Amino acid sequence: MNKAPFRITTSRGGRTVLATTTQSASASSSPVTFTAGGSTYAATRVTGSRWTQGKLTLSLATTDPGYHVTYNLTPKAGQYQVAWTVTGDSAGSVDAVGENYVLSSAGYWYGQGLTTTPQGGPIEDQPWPLNAGDVDNEGMGPSSHDRNNPFWYTSSSTGLWVNTNNDMNVQINHGQSGLGSFAVTGTNSYNSTVFVESTPRSVYGDYVAIAGTPQHLDDPEAYFRTPTWNTWAEFNTNVTEDNFLAYVHQLADNHIPGHAIQIDDGWNSNYGDYTFDSTKFPTPKAMSDEVHKLGFDLGLWMTLWINKGTKNFDYAKEHGYFFKSKANPDDVCLVPWWNGEQGAGIVDLANPDARAWFSGIMHNLMTTYGVDGFKFDTRFYAPSCAPDAGYTTRDYLELAHQFADDFDMQGLGLTAAWTGTQRYGFAMRDNDKGTDWHSYQAALAQVLSLSTVGYPFVETDMIGGSSGAPENPPTKEVLVRWAQAAALMPLEYASTSPANPRYDKETIDLYRAAMTLHERLTPYILKQVPRAVKTGEPIMKPIFFDFPDDKASYTLSNEWLLGDSLLAAPVDSDTTTRDVDVPAGQWYDVARQRVVHGPTTLRAYGANLAQVPMFVRLGTPDTGMLMRALHTGAK
Repeated sequence: MNKAPFRITTSRGGRTVLATTTQSASASSSPVTFTAGGSTYAATRVTGSRWTQGKLTLSLATTDPGYHVTYNLTPKAGQYQVAWTVTGDSAGSVDAVGENYVLSSAGYWYGQGLTTTPQGGPIEDQPWPLNAGDVDNEGMGPSSHDRNNPFWYTSSSTGLWVNTNNDMNVQINHGQSGLGSFAVTGTNSYNSTVFVESTPRSVYGDYVAIAGTPQHLDDPEAYFRTPTWNTWAEFNTNVTEDNFLAYVHQLADNHIPGHAIQIDDGWNSNYGDYTFDSTKFPTPKAMSDEVHKLGFDLGLWMTLWINKGTKNFDYAKEHGYFFKSKANPDDVCLVPWWNGEQGAGIVDLANPDARAWFSGIMHNLMTTYGVDGFKFDTRFYAPSCAPDAGYTTRDYLELAHQFADDFDMQGLGLTAAWTGTQRYGFAMRDNDKGTDWHSYQAALAQVLSLSTVGYPFVETDMIGGSSGAPENPPTKEVLVRWAQAAALMPLEYASTSPANPRYDKETIDLYRAAMTLHERLTPYILKQVPRAVKTGEPIMKPIFFDFPDDKASYTLSNEWLLGDSLLAAPVDSDTTTRDVDVPAGQWYDVARQRVVHGPTTLRAYGANLAQVPMFVRLGTPDTGMLMRALHTGAK
């Protein structure tokens, strides 16, 4: 620790593995910062210190004499906890607190989940590692529609967890600053834990010990075998009964696997009345029967946001089922969203009567129309709303998971996450993606990111992308390569039909082959589930989780381990060659039917559109299972 100017440096074995910034001319980039009354201030130097019962307490002066900081540091085995508070006559005016780190002090940075970037993230961009890009996330918290956790880990085997349920503003190398800035809003106190371990995998284990592991596998094993299909990329909101049934028949007639087909946004008459639009869906029960006859379950897109002007809005308002406004507690909290400019009310799941009412609406859809499950595409709380007495933002995330767990989510899970939601065992997908190569690459990085903040049952949303579709569909090459990559993930989520007339027969055959590959791998994937449930071990993970000395793997988002014994290296660009990093050991090259001795890099490894670079690790308990599954012909 430097006393003047104040700075915290973490070292292991005499080597710096994480360091805060030092005080600078800009208060916002100093080690400890806070904002009050629209101005930013910084802690400057230590004015006093004491050790008490294993805790170091520091008094810090700041750039405003009216404020000071009480900074507590508590060391523990493999970590230390930090808790500090801004005090002073005007401490109540503090509206954000934050810490800043020198990114290069810890090497490469990972974690968080989805990121917003000036380059199009999270839809078209996701840096891997994070400091290779430009991350600028505002309002990241338990109520956001993104999938985030306030946890980051590094190649130097350190990690940072910010213990908060408030919204955060996070910047990582924003504007190529070289800094990591982690600010918590709406408070004058900051709590975090810094992990110091020997490998990145150990840091991950420390975080999972806090966040929790899946208590059970939420989805039936059958959902791992075949994809969930969804209409969004094909029709957007222009889905109708006729084009939906044509879509279902198209998949069935071409023997393209799937266990459920969902009608996305566009099925209901009004956002919030939850009735089929009769002009678009004149016979929804007959449509449902046809879907079931073809061997699929039927799913519907669902949101808890009810637009002003609908019948259910008036009913819910009259019965007090909505959140109230913070600004005016007598009014409904109206929140603008992408399907309602005038705003929508959000059903308050903390109200037992509201929860029962909305559950009844969903069960009515199931019994009346034979709906089997739902795609929850919704937030469950907004910061502009007044919480119920005794409830926090985090509580509403818990209520959302408990509510959704009563329904079949058909292998999709929820679109909200924070520390602790890991224990529900829901599937986790990234967000909508574009339909080009960059978006496909972003999808791979995001799924890896989600898998390594504690969600082992991951998938990409959606194969081939969906943002911009159907006007800008994926090319044949993007669609096939994306399907091949998804085949090497725990679960699959699909939308763009390879049987659409824009594609040729080879597209259908190659797509089906990718889905069939995933089915063959399913027994191996399911074998990983008990360990994931017990320990939180990612099923899909970066190579360096198992091979921390493989330096080349730390910058690869297009290679991963599926379990411990299958190396996936799908092609992620418009080419038929790629370099493949093979870690230490002996690996069976599935395409070439040869043994490769690692560590090595296979330069310009050839893979035509029908080939998926895969390598089986020899000498493990799963080697035989994988060799048989992949039909290598090996004994």
